[in-house]
Amino acid sequence: MNKYTLPDSLAHDLDGATGNSVSTLANIWAKKYIQDLQTDSPKQELKSNDLTEILSPERRAATAANLLQSLRFSSAQAWAKTENLLIGQLQSHGISPDLIDPWQIATDSRFLLEQALQVYTENADTRILEIDLCVDGQNLNLSSYTQLPKVGQLSVAIASNVGKIRKKYTAIDPRTIGFVSMQFHYSGQMLLNLLPPLEKLVVNSYLKVIDDHLYMPLQRAYEAAGNLEYDDLRLESVRHLLTLTSEIARQVSQKTLIMHSDYQCHSGVLGSPQVRISSLRDIEMFQVYLCLCVLEKSVTAIQQELFPLCVMLYPPLKVSWELVRTLLRLLRQEMHNHLDEQYVRVFEPYLRALDEMFGDDVLPEA
Repeated sequence: MNKYTLPDSLAHDLDGATGNSVSTLANIWAKKYIQDLQTDSPKQELKSNDLTEILSPERRAATAANLLQSLRFSSAQAWAKTENLLIGQLQSHGISPDLIDPWQIATDSRFLLEQALQVYTENADTRILEIDLCVDGQNLNLSSYTQLPKVGQLSVAIASNVGKIRKKYTAIDPRTIGFVSMQFHYSGQMLLNLLPPLEKLVVNSYLKVIDDHLYMPLQRAYEAAGNLEYDDLRLESVRHLLTLTSEIARQVSQKTLIMHSDYQCHSGVLGSPQVRISSLRDIEMFQVYLCLCVLEKSVTAIQQELFPLCVMLYPPLKVSWELVRTLLRLLRQEMHNHLDEQYVRVFEPYLRALDEMFGDDVLPEA
């Protein structure tokens, strides 16, 4: 067994959640990835490649090997983009340049990409994978038998390693995780651009898992959950929200798009697939930070990590504070729509803290 091979316990469906708080939250989050593969954005025009060939063990191994060969060059290009976007933030936000080590950031990013690709080459129990796509304006459903591990298995397999990397970078100045997240994101995008459209969709589902874990303090939340009794109302509230984060994010994103249909940010218009995926991730990120605050019974995670990170990242990404305030208003509405009132009350102090920190009296438009 090589160092990245999934343990036997993870090779099974994650439905068998254990009774303790940590495993339960980890499994709840992983289950959101265990579904038939669909695009998170509106139907995209994809070529109908041979799905069976793409999912075969031989093709997956060849694809992983080719991407790993391209990783060094992609990593260098990604750092150039990350530096160009964020380096100006060091002085304006008082971040010590000594905390930004390009070599170490690139090394950690490559490690996570290698781990994702290694899991991608593993073989699990045979199952049917279905993919919804749009070809020449027609909605199609493709399916094929495959031994490709479920994406949720990667979520559990990498949670600890990503948690350690996040902890390392957030220990002194939490904003430095923004450089790592950007480096990983851009490296992954450059690798994906080397693939045909359908294969790009399949591989991206694996990279997105790590992208999520880098932006979100999931491992810290799991550890905080371990300090609570299973029937604690705070933990019960978090369990309910975690099963709904993706659906709530979709509702918030769709309503925001209607309200700001012409909005243009750094990566394109709000309705473009790339921006839509990033928006969904950010809305889920806010929900995970709310969960962490509830579990720790403290607003510290928002005050010391989420808020400074947003203040550093959103202006160069051309995300306006009014857009963020719209997201937060809609997030509150959707939480009321999807959760019982007793659970919403648990989150209310931290929703109020978000409103106050991102208010127009604190962050007026430039």
